[in-house]
Formats: sequence, C-alpha cells, structure tokens
Amino acid sequence: MLEQIIDILKSVREDVDYNSETALIDNGIFDSFDVVGLVSELKDAFDIDIGIDDLTPENFNSARSILALVERLQDAD
Repeated sequence: MLEQIIDILKSVREDVDYNSETALIDNGIFDSFDVVGLVSELKDAFDIDIGIDDLTPENFNSARSILALVERLQDAD
C-alpha cells in the first residue's frame, strides 16, 4: 500500500523523494491546493472518508504518516 501512496504523491509532485521526506507540510513542499488534490486521490483510491479533523500536518508530512492515516480510516469502517 505504501507504493500506491507514493504513486499518488508523485501525481501531485514528482520532484520529491517520498521515501525519505518527513516534512511535506511543515517545510512547505505541499501547499493547500496539493493537499486538496491528494485528499481527493486518496479518497478515490482507498474508498475512505478523510474528515476535517484528519487534515493535520502530522497526517500528511510523509508517505508513512499518510499510510497510517489510510490504515486507521480503513479500520474505522
């Protein structure tokens, strides 16, 4: 699933090393438009609902934190 998330991230921004980057939001690599697009892609790919409470930098700073978010939301269903 991590590779699928990285593929989605690359569709948003290709020029980032998602295997090592841990501050996508905190370092301003992703802006709000990138996050909106990413949320939409994640919802479609994994059939999850990402609520407003989930839109925190901690959930979107790295591919692994996004994976944890997706897994948590899938388990909640």
